[in-house]
Amino acid sequence: MKINSFQEYEEAYKKSVENPEDFWGEIAANNFEWRKPWRKVLNWNFSEPKVEWFVGGKLNITENCLDRHVKDKPNQPAIIWEPNDPNEESVTLTYRQLFERVCRFANVLKRNGVKKGDRVCIYMPMIPELSIAVLACARIGAIHSVVFGGFSATSIADRINDSQCVAVVTTDGAVRGNKAIPMKDTVDDAMIGCPSVKKVIVATRTRTPVSMIKGRDVWWEEEEKHVTSDCPAEEMDSEDPLFILYTSGSTGKPKGVVQTCGGYMVYAAYTFQNVFQYKAGMVHFCTADIGWITGHSYIVYGPLASGAISVLFEGVPTYPDAGRFWDIVEKHKVNILYTAPTAIRSLMGFGLEYVEGKDLSSLKVLGSVGEPINEEAWQWYSKNIGKDKCPVVDTWWQTETGGIMISALAGITPLKPAWASLPLPGVQMMLVDENGNEILGGNVSGNLCIKFPWPSILRTTWGDHERCRTNYFSAYPNLYFTGDGAMRDENGFYRITGRVDDVLNVSGHRIGTAEVENAINMHTGVVESAIVGYPHDIKGQGIYAYVICESMIHDEDLTRRDILATVSRVIGPIAKPDKIQFVSGLPKTRSGKIMRRILRKIAEGETSNLGDISTLLDPTVVEDIKNGAEALK
Repeated sequence: MKINSFQEYEEAYKKSVENPEDFWGEIAANNFEWRKPWRKVLNWNFSEPKVEWFVGGKLNITENCLDRHVKDKPNQPAIIWEPNDPNEESVTLTYRQLFERVCRFANVLKRNGVKKGDRVCIYMPMIPELSIAVLACARIGAIHSVVFGGFSATSIADRINDSQCVAVVTTDGAVRGNKAIPMKDTVDDAMIGCPSVKKVIVATRTRTPVSMIKGRDVWWEEEEKHVTSDCPAEEMDSEDPLFILYTSGSTGKPKGVVQTCGGYMVYAAYTFQNVFQYKAGMVHFCTADIGWITGHSYIVYGPLASGAISVLFEGVPTYPDAGRFWDIVEKHKVNILYTAPTAIRSLMGFGLEYVEGKDLSSLKVLGSVGEPINEEAWQWYSKNIGKDKCPVVDTWWQTETGGIMISALAGITPLKPAWASLPLPGVQMMLVDENGNEILGGNVSGNLCIKFPWPSILRTTWGDHERCRTNYFSAYPNLYFTGDGAMRDENGFYRITGRVDDVLNVSGHRIGTAEVENAINMHTGVVESAIVGYPHDIKGQGIYAYVICESMIHDEDLTRRDILATVSRVIGPIAKPDKIQFVSGLPKTRSGKIMRRILRKIAEGETSNLGDISTLLDPTVVEDIKNGAEALK
């Protein structure tokens, strides 16, 4: 399964394209435990779309993440938990301890009525219980839907109702930096409109007083006293759903991306071992939250299926100061550090004083994820953190792809700063023009598509397969369209240039413009709004909002703060606009379509070349917006 040289990469890639079924069949058979072999490696078409991997194969992903390692490395750390407060003790769970805790909590879920196929919403901070809850769901065949701990009650309720979750797992509270977060209170607010939920299981983290409703709410610790740690794993079909993870769409409603048990397991472990060149005993620190796909694939499933040591961090990179990541690297002798360009740019801004004097000599591999990394951040990361001795793997992938698609393999692929590099074996990338014609050769750019399935491709969007088809498979016939534009150089290296649809990439998190507009439009007095992205020094992309109000605004600053509070309440603080400009109108075509291209250029300060505006319904509005943007600066 492991590629050890560039020549081996080229051979593996060639085989994966010429004979994908043999390629993936061998990897799946030789590196994982299956209860029953598959009848066929792959069925697929991209028109319905329908993709099935390892058809008829039976397994349980937790037997591959836990049981087999308990046999051969029971006392090796599986998870090292680093709390938010550096003065609090870190916690190490060995494979045996993690196995026992997962089995015990799996029995708690069963005791509370959760069965195979049920959906469970998990809304928790980055504590060991989060990974335990995820694996316990997988153990009994329940489908987990992890909701990032920064989302609002409305966002939680939307996700619970979409997938009809029967239970919620949460904590009394959370701490993040110097902030206390009322997790259970937020869940209580969400529950008002969630009739499908029968049980709320609450773990203790902050000892915050919370309301516990009789018959519905139970304490995790109390429930564990009534069960044993004997829980045989449920047999799952390779194509049974493993989890739902909601991602922003270009319409207001988030969509539930569905990953299944077999293909996802194979691809998460394969990419983890090859991209990071993982060797036994290495300590892997992915700084993402398990609420995002990066945490699912490269904190939980990929590392644990590989028998790795995975660091789980509760806090933020700047608390108690901007040296926290480097303290964790030193303390736990981290070998692989996988983080976001936003975090790197933020830490660059604090200067080198927080890096100096920290022992980073254990580092062997650096990775970046979530958005394209700019060359300045790449060089800073390589020089100051990797001491120019660690390869930097710049990974491109999506919630919908389940695992890394384009990346250098650490120490094997030649590196080109700010370029994601080459597709992984099994990933058949192509560039197309607006009409879907393939663009061949090097030094070209176009829309990034994929022409053949890989094991962890999304199978559907929960409850709405047509949405999956129209979102990903309808733009270009028989191709998966990523929604990103890209360049390809003469060596076949790819560089992602960003979204080409109505989705922003803010600090590595995808946020739909429609979702933010809907939230702003809920604010009293707002008539209409339009959102665009603009270059932001730290976040990569910032959110620029153009807002039309019913009447004259007397205090713009206060109204801005009120709108931000509304967005926070409806979606969460993650979606708050960075700039809000009040306008009298928006540039629209005669058919009523907002010309975002014009708004984007104004937000970027490129007002000299707005193109032909004579076809707009009211061209004079553009001059007003330009003047307002100048004043806002």
